[in-house]
Amino acid sequence: METYLKIAKFVESSDQDAASCISEASTVFQCAHNTVLAIFMQIVQKKLRKVSYLYCDQRVQTDHWKQFKSKKDCSKEALYNVAKRMGLPPVMLAKMFIEINELDKNQTSTYILRNISVIENTIFRDQVQYCLENDDQFGPSIDLIKKSIGEEYELILKDKLTFMNVPFKDENILRDQGYDKTPDLLLTVPIAIGDHVINWIESKASFGDEVSHKQYLREQYWSYWNRFGSGLVIYWFGFVDELAEQTLDKGIIIMDHMPSKVATLF
Repeated sequence: METYLKIAKFVESSDQDAASCISEASTVFQCAHNTVLAIFMQIVQKKLRKVSYLYCDQRVQTDHWKQFKSKKDCSKEALYNVAKRMGLPPVMLAKMFIEINELDKNQTSTYILRNISVIENTIFRDQVQYCLENDDQFGPSIDLIKKSIGEEYELILKDKLTFMNVPFKDENILRDQGYDKTPDLLLTVPIAIGDHVINWIESKASFGDEVSHKQYLREQYWSYWNRFGSGLVIYWFGFVDELAEQTLDKGIIIMDHMPSKVATLF
């Protein structure tokens, strides 16, 4: 926890770009690059939730749009620069302005961000495009990267289990069978890791900090525990050590990898 808090404080107070901040923190705290990256992205998401709340009022958004247009800056960097001065991710500000000006009943802001050719104002279109290309914290491309990483590590987990001849059902099969809340993998036959029986496995391509872990417990893990018994959560990019002890006696095990040696019950 102590190390995590130091990294979080370093990231929050840094005025460097994302890549430089992550690289320096990784060196200073002798921590894996992907772990620092995961912590960085969690802190960014927390900031976004706080900041977006301040600008969710449409009147506030409209006032900012009027101020932006009054400056008559036609450069492609204009929208990006305004967002940085406001402390907002550029794509988030672009999304707000799109919702004020560009929507019709057949389109959403998300659709427009993914298909910006539908923006008729060429100057505004170029400004939105610049935000999409240069925002490293928010937007469709970031969402796609996160989804791809999550799918990659879930595939790694499936390959490991297949190699160990451990049969399982994934969440797609479980949903077809009528389950609503499902772990990533439900083991057809339980396995044992040390003294702990594992019935299900949840794969998280992220870092397990106290806040996110408590939220996952409330929204996911306890539901799995109630329905399927004890299980394993893998935070592939590490976790705060103290969290592992909190649920160990209740049957939710936390690790940062899939052990290569397990006891099978068949």
